[in-house]
Amino acid sequence: MSKVLSAVAWPYANGPRHIGHVAGFGVPSDVFSRYMRMAGHDVLMVSGTDEHGTPILVAADAAGVSPRELADTNNRIIVQDLVDLGLSYDLFTRTTTRNHYAVAQELFGVNHANGYMIERTTKGAISPSTGRTLPDRYIEGTCPICGALDARGDQCDTCGNQLDPTDLIEPRSKINGETPLFVETVHFFLDLPALAGALTEWLDEREASGTWRPNVIRFSQGLLKDVKPRAMTRDIDWGIPIPVQGWTDQPKRLYVWFDAVVGYLSASIEWARRIGEPERWREFWNPDPQEPAFSYYFQGKDNITFHSQIWPAELLGYMGQGERGGLPGVYGELNLPTEVVASEFMTMEGKQFSSSRGVVIYVRDMLSRYQPDALRYFICAAGPESSDSDFTWSEFVTRTNSELVAGWGNLVNRTATMIAKSFGEIPERGPLEPVDEEILRVVGDGFDAVGSLIERHRQRAAIAEAMRLVGEVNAYVSRTEPFKLKGDDQRERLGTILHVLAQCVSDLNLLLSPFLPHSSNAVHWVLGGDGTLTPMPRIEEVTDLDDDVEGEPAGLTTYPIITGDYRGFAGWASTPVVPGTPIAKPAPVFVKLDPGVIEDELRRLRGDGDTVGDSS
Repeated sequence: MSKVLSAVAWPYANGPRHIGHVAGFGVPSDVFSRYMRMAGHDVLMVSGTDEHGTPILVAADAAGVSPRELADTNNRIIVQDLVDLGLSYDLFTRTTTRNHYAVAQELFGVNHANGYMIERTTKGAISPSTGRTLPDRYIEGTCPICGALDARGDQCDTCGNQLDPTDLIEPRSKINGETPLFVETVHFFLDLPALAGALTEWLDEREASGTWRPNVIRFSQGLLKDVKPRAMTRDIDWGIPIPVQGWTDQPKRLYVWFDAVVGYLSASIEWARRIGEPERWREFWNPDPQEPAFSYYFQGKDNITFHSQIWPAELLGYMGQGERGGLPGVYGELNLPTEVVASEFMTMEGKQFSSSRGVVIYVRDMLSRYQPDALRYFICAAGPESSDSDFTWSEFVTRTNSELVAGWGNLVNRTATMIAKSFGEIPERGPLEPVDEEILRVVGDGFDAVGSLIERHRQRAAIAEAMRLVGEVNAYVSRTEPFKLKGDDQRERLGTILHVLAQCVSDLNLLLSPFLPHSSNAVHWVLGGDGTLTPMPRIEEVTDLDDDVEGEPAGLTTYPIITGDYRGFAGWASTPVVPGTPIAKPAPVFVKLDPGVIEDELRRLRGDGDTVGDSS
């Protein structure tokens, strides 16, 4: 058994999340975490809402509320959405807790003490109309390297090069299109050149492991070709105070991306404190040759830079492992990422997701009209795993109806219906014929095949293999024709076939449970179980763990976290069905969709009525 940290990207709390977001960070991390738990590993899955930075201020101004009020509102929306989707976090928290403030300041302070935070005078972008700092990602223009017209102030997604806002040709604000003013300001920069040697050595080791997706490792190594110091503070008053003498009272705060990636560590520490074992987080973070721990970071490809360069650099600087040396802080030696599992982009009906242009469907709107496992299935089967993918309503309806309903759902329904009609319970098994033995072997082999693919983050291939096995069992029904076995002299054979079918459906349900947890529990009920095959997350209202800290904002009163009890459930192996288990006539597990919903949703997307992005 290994210690496995599932470090899931922190959704930004400036608004509800859309299905493109959860296709990148949410569903892939949950499938992996659920499988690893079933396979016997000790998994810690953590994340939370990212609540600092200028975009929160911009959204709060637009809504006429304070940044705290906006963060509180969106935090609750996001928490509910992720629970409804079935994401099995051990802890989903937020970056406005005092625990997170303390951990982020510890990381920054030790990097500074070790010499990896250096002061520099630079030019900061200011909005002429508001006087407020514009974050790098809110400035776009023409890339000076490749000529792409939509490069951002921190990076060009077309050529992959890191940029500064002042590098852009004809820079403009993404908020209102105005040309930003660039004024001199002093900030702390993370000295990436002093850490580049250690980063290169780590990335070369990860490349040699052969586990990273090729596009991710190539992009990550490319970041080090012309590495520069990167600003880690901002001229802003909404964020974590800078823990350096003379800086705490200035209207400057830690860069939101510095503190957001620290969240993986701070959430782990908060989890340990909340379960009453305050040092247990170390099992997942401190290197131990006797009991190695592995960490997998899930996000979209636009965040690779922060997870394969900035966060590892923060950790290396904290441990004093760059050119300047230094000593680790109170957290000691910390594990660098085992793998950065970055997905590509999902578009919608051929267009990039955009809330402002109405090309969007929010998670809560999707789940208000469709089953959560229908969305999960689409993401797993057709999501942006290693290349960009497009969500279309036509494909969503087709996959739901032809694969979930007509394939898997039909197999479950007719198996239970035949058992209920002929026996009322799972029958005893008589002598097996070669066709029975073969289907049991084929399905049983699926545990190794599907599990290996999930473990290597090849979830599209994994769910395709599971559904191929569904097809094999449906073919077994057609070959054996149990519905034609009527007489008393054929009853034993009928019972054997139905017993084999019950076993195959039970095994397939286990194989599909990481992908389809809601329906797996429903199928478990259909097969005579109690409907608790796989664990589901829950929301708890909590209070902040720490007392007021001078210089920090007033503490949160109560807020929701996601947590759950995920141990002690089904393992990743065939479990024999029990003869005599009562089976009643089933209700359909999946809802067949009327093809008319395609035009209904496209009409919403066009704005010919309620928009798809309507969150009311």
